[in-house]
Amino acid sequence: MIKEIIAKKIGMTQLFDEAGNCTGVTLVEIEPVCTLEKVTYPTKERVRIGVFKVPEKRLFRVKKPQAGYFKKLGSESYKMIKEVLPDPAQEFESLKKIGIELFSEGEKVDIQATVKGRGFQGGMKRHGWSGQPGGHGSTMHRRLGSAGACATPSKIIKGIKMPGHMGNCLRTIKNIEVLKIDKERNILFLKGSLPGSPNSVIKIRKK
Repeated sequence: MIKEIIAKKIGMTQLFDEAGNCTGVTLVEIEPVCTLEKVTYPTKERVRIGVFKVPEKRLFRVKKPQAGYFKKLGSESYKMIKEVLPDPAQEFESLKKIGIELFSEGEKVDIQATVKGRGFQGGMKRHGWSGQPGGHGSTMHRRLGSAGACATPSKIIKGIKMPGHMGNCLRTIKNIEVLKIDKERNILFLKGSLPGSPNSVIKIRKK
């Protein structure tokens, strides 16, 4: 049906195995999504899904064009409409609910999310520089230092690491293991840390 799903990052905790080893895990909540329609582009195919169902008392917040789209399909209203990769091994079914049953314990998945925004940062924080000498006679503690070339070409070369905007960009982390699945609360326990802040939206892709 689909190979990707949209979920919400909750936070981090720990899991202990039978030998007492501790592993850091990230909790991800997967609310069931609804397949809306299949879209065919000249070079690719995608499946539109509705993410995060709108409660009845909040239906007045849904914009009229979006509400009309859901009404035309005969679907409930959702906060977000996303396009994800289809699974060629399965036939498409409209208005089908898909959730945490898409995954199994022990499998590897890819995670795509937006990194926390850090604003404008210096080179030591942005690139991990060690810094200039820290003695009293130095005036270059955290500064960039020399960055240009000599007489030829006498300019800053493109691509050099410098202070600038940090974070707030998409990152993909591959081969994250699913350690545990809580089907009652629709929560995945993914090994390690993931990009993004708590309550941020992430995309999980099956292999």
